[in-house]
Amino acid sequence: MLECVINISEGRNLDLLDDLDAAAGHSLRDRHADAFHNRSVFTLIDDPEGLQRDVRALITEAFKVLDLRTHEGVHPRFGVVDVVPFVALAPDEPSRAIELRDATARWIGETFDVPAFLYGPRDGVLRTLPDVRRRAFGDLAPDYGPSASGPTLGAVAVGARPVLIAWNLWLSGVSRDETRALAKAVRRPEVRSLAFRAGEHTQVSCNLIDPMVVGPSFVYDEVAARLPEGGQIVRAELVGLLPRSVLDREDRSRWSQLGLSEDQTIESRL
Repeated sequence: MLECVINISEGRNLDLLDDLDAAAGHSLRDRHADAFHNRSVFTLIDDPEGLQRDVRALITEAFKVLDLRTHEGVHPRFGVVDVVPFVALAPDEPSRAIELRDATARWIGETFDVPAFLYGPRDGVLRTLPDVRRRAFGDLAPDYGPSASGPTLGAVAVGARPVLIAWNLWLSGVSRDETRALAKAVRRPEVRSLAFRAGEHTQVSCNLIDPMVVGPSFVYDEVAARLPEGGQIVRAELVGLLPRSVLDREDRSRWSQLGLSEDQTIESRL
């Protein structure tokens, strides 16, 4: 089984998101939508053939109904279908994830005339998603598709990566600058983090790159210890799913505090 965690630049129009759910077919295991980010994360898991079919159907529908020119949200993005990472869920499947990545990026470029950038391992070099965001259309040309992005659909980053955990902390009584300082304090090779304003709250938004080494409780405790006077953690939020092995590393008594549950594991959705 392989996973694809598609990030789409729409998080507010629920009727439209329901249509995208339908397009994702049998492979869809979870959808997380956020109105402040105006972004949704669709988690698809299936065998390679079924996953490729449903990933292509979801991307096709998103390209049909979304327009980057009307999009606004706090999360950085450069396409209506912004990020398409393939994840091997078994030790013997990384090469299959890379094959699906390459085939999907080529299909996007050739079918829709949309620039597609690869990330993950390629020709012995590891290119990260932050590398793509920073360098795209500068010193990094698209791997497939045209050399410039159109105003309607933008561009797509298509990757192959290990399992990571997308996980956020919502804060109150903390300024944007203070939140930036907190995000910087928890940043390390195992944690990528950004700071956002989200309505009346701020948010430390994290990708836990190696969650078996640095998990949610570590980041929670680091932020809690550094909160400015009057600041508090309102809630923790998992975006998408996580492996049961990561959940089991955390003290069960803290699952609720960390925004985690058995129902949010990959295994519970299969």
